[in-house]
Amino acid sequence: MEIRGESSRALDNHVNSNVIINIDNCAPYSTSRTADRPLLHRSLQHQRQQQRRERFLFIFRLFRATFAFGLALACVIFALQTMGWIFAVVLALVALLLTRPGWRWFYIAGATAQRDLIALWAYIKLLRYTKRHERLNYTVADVFERNVRAHPEKVAVVSETQRWTFRQVNEHANKVANVLQAQGYKKGDVVALLLENRAEYVATWLGLSKIGVITPLINTNLRGPSLLHSITVAHCSALIYGEDFVEAVADVAKDLPSDLTLFQYNNENNNSQTQTDIKQAKNLNVMLATASKEKPNKTQVNHHDKLVYIYTSGTTGLPKAAVISHSRYLFIAAGIHYTMGFQDDDTFYTPLPLYHTAGGIMCMGQSVLFGSTVSIRKKFSASNYFADCAKFNATIGQYIGEMARYILATKPSDYDRKHRVRLVFGNGLRPQIWPQFVERFGIAKVGEFYGATEGNANIMNHDNTVGAIGFVSRILPKIYPISIIRADPDTGEPIRNKDGLCELCAPNEPGVFIGKIVKGNPSREFLGYVDAKASAKKIVKDVFKHGDMAFLSGDLLVADEKGYLYFKDRTGDTFRWKGENVSTSEVEAQVSNVAGYKDTVVYGVTIPHTEGRAGMAAIYDPQKELDLDVFAANLAKTLPAYARPQIIRLLTKVDLTGTFKLRKVDLQKEGYDPSVVKDALYYQTSKGRYELLTPQVYAQVQSNEIRF
Repeated sequence: MEIRGESSRALDNHVNSNVIINIDNCAPYSTSRTADRPLLHRSLQHQRQQQRRERFLFIFRLFRATFAFGLALACVIFALQTMGWIFAVVLALVALLLTRPGWRWFYIAGATAQRDLIALWAYIKLLRYTKRHERLNYTVADVFERNVRAHPEKVAVVSETQRWTFRQVNEHANKVANVLQAQGYKKGDVVALLLENRAEYVATWLGLSKIGVITPLINTNLRGPSLLHSITVAHCSALIYGEDFVEAVADVAKDLPSDLTLFQYNNENNNSQTQTDIKQAKNLNVMLATASKEKPNKTQVNHHDKLVYIYTSGTTGLPKAAVISHSRYLFIAAGIHYTMGFQDDDTFYTPLPLYHTAGGIMCMGQSVLFGSTVSIRKKFSASNYFADCAKFNATIGQYIGEMARYILATKPSDYDRKHRVRLVFGNGLRPQIWPQFVERFGIAKVGEFYGATEGNANIMNHDNTVGAIGFVSRILPKIYPISIIRADPDTGEPIRNKDGLCELCAPNEPGVFIGKIVKGNPSREFLGYVDAKASAKKIVKDVFKHGDMAFLSGDLLVADEKGYLYFKDRTGDTFRWKGENVSTSEVEAQVSNVAGYKDTVVYGVTIPHTEGRAGMAAIYDPQKELDLDVFAANLAKTLPAYARPQIIRLLTKVDLTGTFKLRKVDLQKEGYDPSVVKDALYYQTSKGRYELLTPQVYAQVQSNEIRF
């Protein structure tokens, strides 16, 4: 074991004095009472000084906190009696400001006060909203039915071929509930849904929720083993699927549990019925035609009951089913509603899949909970994005992942500014293209958010700060208990101090993002996955005190001095080359820009006889348009030498998740061996040019004849 610091230097000077190390407090002491008395005296004296200093600081902080609390309380009481509660809150904040030390803190507080107060007011409204619905024991269906009563003929969901009012959605939901209830399904049963974006989608899971049935929302891109896994891992007793997915279901039908019932929807026009080999499948349209559109028989469904399962994107393996309760759905949809300043009369446009949190809760939730109109599209089209916004008269648009880059890469169109979109919201808008995007399309505001479906560490950027995915208040940091802690960038494991607790990162220091877990609080609860073992892996214990718990996001974030948070990378994606840590996400952004906004994946690969991992970039270039000489020259202007990809792979096809995230696990496993990789490979020479990586060159790299 290597001992560092003052103790080790003292030990080096007394190597023959039979020294023992007390691991608990790292204080050296000796079995010799003569030789080491000066060392012992100095050590004890240092400990006493340290203890006196800590006692003084504790008393000072206690006095300061007591004084601040007393002054703030006095201001609140005075203001409440004379000026009202708004002035009371303002004066309380001023009182707290005046009791904080340090002039720099005053500057930060002044620069961020407006941001924090707007967010605080939104958070208060959110808590009031969620607490009220918890007290009333409202479910999502209860809130939706309230909107149906308020404006039954208002359009709830619209697409190119459908236009359903709130009344129509509710009637279809009731029919689904009555049909499944008649088939014997009851509270706690699990019925999966595999359906494209259409009005029936939201009506189906709403109907199932009315009788307490949980609905796993299956990713429509899954086939074979992944599809089978998603159905079986959720312990489904039935599957409702659309006509478009007959072949996919038929491929796995023989491996499905024998007691699993299949229900098939016709296409959205209900004008055809595909003949399939799935003889046991029941035609749901036929059953719905004669079903009652009245509310189903009363089932006691509660506010904290499970509503749906939403699957992770599967970028690092098989999808995991995350639990979404009624309370969680309300919190997510209402949270973005109040933080971003949505209005009930806004019209939303989303080409995102409704099986995902972003499209199915954040956007569709505005219709379900707040009575807005949501326009949907089956599949995302970059060239038609703003044309659709104009067509549906949308005021708010949604994006995710690489969508914004795809839209920006399209040719200029008359619809670039011929729309009413005042705000776009989503996550994944890279700071490198943010200014160009808002300038070209005339977007007044971008609302970037960050969070995991299963997590409780969710943040939002509501003030248009370029590149930020959210913030943590520097004035009142404990109101929303999220933190960035020090962690190993490769494994994501927290780095702990001598007391076994985690440590906060300093400003501009990358670390892992966490959210404190508080059971029973929808904003702080972690419901996890259906798989309990997978859930346990996302929880870190003994964070800031022994016994507490937090959700471990697995993402590396960094907070600047003002508290703005920026995404750095996924843990494990950062690699080290030439003694420097390299963020794959940052390199991906620069490589993509230089390559003309092409799809790009960056990852680290091992090269024999070198330390660390070299950067490798896989670029989607099926038409072979990329001029590698120009590319290398421009890349040298934007990235330092250690961050530039040493190996390039030109992809002829690209594998995206349903939420437009690029898969890199398989690419990283394949590496750069020409006998394995069929795409063209290039390596960077000592002169900075990219040349073809042939089997002969690969052999020279392996034998260290070509060095990096």
